[in-house]
Amino acid sequence: MVSVGDTAPDIVGSLADGDLSKFTLEEHLGDGPVVLAFFPAAFSSTCTDEFCRFRDEFSTFAEVDATVFGVSTDLPFALNAFREEHDLPFGLVSDTDASAVDAYGVRDSFDGIGVPTVAGRAVFVLDEAGTITYSWIADDSSLEPPYEEVEDAVASAADRTDG
Repeated sequence: MVSVGDTAPDIVGSLADGDLSKFTLEEHLGDGPVVLAFFPAAFSSTCTDEFCRFRDEFSTFAEVDATVFGVSTDLPFALNAFREEHDLPFGLVSDTDASAVDAYGVRDSFDGIGVPTVAGRAVFVLDEAGTITYSWIADDSSLEPPYEEVEDAVASAADRTDG
């Protein structure tokens, strides 16, 4: 599991941003803070609520040049459909092998419905150097993140960048 102050593990997956392409987190560092929002399942009610809230608050992140990525074990095609249906202005990363989920220590499951591996709900904020400056991991996947805390953490990471 990663902690505040750690260097963020790289993430390699597929980026669903309207198109599909290879994604590495490393390529997105250096231009401002990065928000990584891990989520269990596209189209589930809590995930939809969470990502619509991030969509609605996106200008707050854009004002400080923050980049937002959702990260899930869903297939990239499902993530593109989720992104399109909810008009999400940021990319979603498909982590089908759960390597990012494991690297960040957020593996969860929906064993009750036969799904052995999903991303647990979590948010990490990175400064532009890739240092984790904020971490929130849900104890229960039905919980949404503390949005104001996330916004404050992004502003603080941006200040570190500017300072």
